[in-house]
Amino acid sequence: MFGPKLFDLTGRNALVTGGTRGLGQAIALALGKMGASVCVTGRTQDGIDAALKALPAEGVNARGLVLDVCDVAASQTALAGLDADWPINILVNNAGFENVAPSLDVDEAVWDAIVDTNLKGSFFCAQAVARGMAERGRGGAIINLCSLTSYVGIPTAVPYGASKSGLLGMTRALSAEWAGKGIRVNAIAPGYFRTDMTEGFYADEAWATGMLAKIPQGRFGSMDDVGGAVVFLASDASAYITGQCLPIDGGYLASI
Repeated sequence: MFGPKLFDLTGRNALVTGGTRGLGQAIALALGKMGASVCVTGRTQDGIDAALKALPAEGVNARGLVLDVCDVAASQTALAGLDADWPINILVNNAGFENVAPSLDVDEAVWDAIVDTNLKGSFFCAQAVARGMAERGRGGAIINLCSLTSYVGIPTAVPYGASKSGLLGMTRALSAEWAGKGIRVNAIAPGYFRTDMTEGFYADEAWATGMLAKIPQGRFGSMDDVGGAVVFLASDASAYITGQCLPIDGGYLASI
């Protein structure tokens, strides 16, 4: 029967990579507000400590884990240990990295940093968590953070777009492979949101004005705009949805 309980996440454990700030922390907050216990990961203990002050202050049952998703061996060990003690029902692959540069200036180090974080890191985190979900036989939900660059080409963002296009393909392939295990794999594609990682763009007034004119809703995204979509994809309300990517972009993709 349809009702509010379909969105209730009480009793579930949600892992949000890169969840110590920005969109990641907003996602952790939304999941926690709907009853999930939340674990946020970050690369520094300082970031974890800050998040573990902010989230409980909002009534969220939270814990933290220092984790660099680019270190596959260490990540797999850490996630297996976490899952053994705290079975993960929901994974949000949010950890990401972006560096904007003309393609002729991109070097191997920049390419590797972006692709290893956004694509390789997301795959191996999903793999580690899916093992536990499959072994317990209860399935779960994995939500990847794609991007508008999963759909359209953005000049000076080639490594980022390549990683996020790959992430969309990975979402679809894993959804088909893991559906029989009860694991749903979906994604969201946030549009233009002002975060620490993207602050440099918004500081350019001409860029911000021009971009705003391309968004039918006439505003940039807020932190609250991602929460509902992630809660929906993590909850029983989307029990028959897998392999999909939901743009959260104020109508940008629909208008181009």
